[in-house]
Amino acid sequence: MSSDGNLFVQVGSYNTNLQGGAGVPQDLVDWLVPTLQVASFLSKEPRAPDIFAIGFQELLPLHLGLAGLSKAVIDDRDAHIRSQIEKHTPGKGSYTLVAKAVNVGVALLVYARDSGVARRVCDVQTQWSGTGPAYMGNKGAVGIRFRISDRGSKAGEVFTFVCAHLTAHEPKLAQRVADYHHIVSTLLFPPLPSSPSCSPTTMYSTSHLFFLGDLNFRISIPPSRPHVQTSQPYNVLAMLKDDVSREQLKEFDQLLNQRRKGTAFIGLREGSFWTFKCTYKYKLGEVDRYNTKRIPSWTDRIMYATHTDSPDTPEKSNITNILYTSIPSYITSDHKPVICLLLLPPPTATSSPETCAPPMLRLPSWYTPTPDPRATLKRYTGRTLDRIIGSIWWLLTVVGAGSAIVGIFNFFLGLAAWRWWKVSAVSIADANA
Repeated sequence: MSSDGNLFVQVGSYNTNLQGGAGVPQDLVDWLVPTLQVASFLSKEPRAPDIFAIGFQELLPLHLGLAGLSKAVIDDRDAHIRSQIEKHTPGKGSYTLVAKAVNVGVALLVYARDSGVARRVCDVQTQWSGTGPAYMGNKGAVGIRFRISDRGSKAGEVFTFVCAHLTAHEPKLAQRVADYHHIVSTLLFPPLPSSPSCSPTTMYSTSHLFFLGDLNFRISIPPSRPHVQTSQPYNVLAMLKDDVSREQLKEFDQLLNQRRKGTAFIGLREGSFWTFKCTYKYKLGEVDRYNTKRIPSWTDRIMYATHTDSPDTPEKSNITNILYTSIPSYITSDHKPVICLLLLPPPTATSSPETCAPPMLRLPSWYTPTPDPRATLKRYTGRTLDRIIGSIWWLLTVVGAGSAIVGIFNFFLGLAAWRWWKVSAVSIADANA
């Protein structure tokens, strides 16, 4: 832990466009070094993040994710990221993987610095929830929760990280909001060790909450604003060229407006996302060229909240946002990765160091997140369908030498050949009788 009690948390998110093992470059320095350079200004000695949280969406081809065949990809990603973290951090410090969570193509890995908080991490929990058709995991979220003991009190503080991939396309705003509420009610963790209740808890039962991912909220400009029509992406492109225009454009960001209305992401804060260009949709292989079939949008986001944040000031946080930016140099996806470096407030001193209950987030009085009593049924219904559909899809892809469409053709061709052979065999047998 930092000498002044402030923890550094680095959070990254990247939609890798179903690329599997080729989803990130071999050298992740562009994703790490800018953050570490900023961190060096905050102390007389260069300081590395205490916690890394890296989230992915579209981690691997969908049929492999649905079939549950993500282990090799996520293990390779874990080894690669950890080696890059340890290579580029000041002092070449080592990190421990706190936990990893994967559901279809959504993945989250959290690391803690060995010389700091890693030694006090306990009560590690992972969770997942699908928001796709029939609760399938083609869209959804994964979560990791853990406690750092002896931070402010013996009970310490609880950290919760959630990585999500929500419904796509601009008109489906209501579905994205519904996805968020479904995640809140079904991404459930066991009760905290200090809690007298046996009921599961939502992501909000925590001291610090971090929500990241490809949330798919778009720029949506109403027809009443004729100077920029949503059907004309070139006009939006023109507004991305300078900071002043982007700050005006942010007023049409669906996610920001939903947060302001209190319909989604209640209690969460976000840095100035308009200081960098929209992270979607880029032409593959291009650093700075958008695909004009879609309106450029800030689909990839990182939000956060801490227990000392007041519900009366929803735009202010006691977490210091040191850096929030995208990484344009990554060109294998139609998304750009985003990164955020956060400085947490020092732990709150309690009247009794033996206090056994960690501090919890404070939410508006009108909002009480409630666990869904059928959450387990919904989750496993979706997972069962994932495995059935994914296995069939995978088998067809194998039969089709990499193409499910060719696999279907080969299947019916083989079925027709078998039936022809069976009829021919019967005819020959009858003729010889």
